[in-house]
Amino acid sequence: MPAFVGVVKLNSIGSSGVFHIGDVFAISPHSVAKTFAGAGSFNTGDGLHIYNYYSNTNINDADIADENVVANA
Repeated sequence: MPAFVGVVKLNSIGSSGVFHIGDVFAISPHSVAKTFAGAGSFNTGDGLHIYNYYSNTNINDADIADENVVANA
């Protein structure tokens, strides 16, 4: 059955968000991200004492594209 919708005001939507009104079979947004981080990069808290004397992050990636998001406009 079709949906009858009145006035809609959309203030903002994120890059991986979905705005939907009406009937739908499936909604499947896709997002791809790649993060490179060295030792101690994601440590959080108060008064941390981290000693990384030698940290090396190898980012040699032979592929041009890892996960393609195609036809998801």
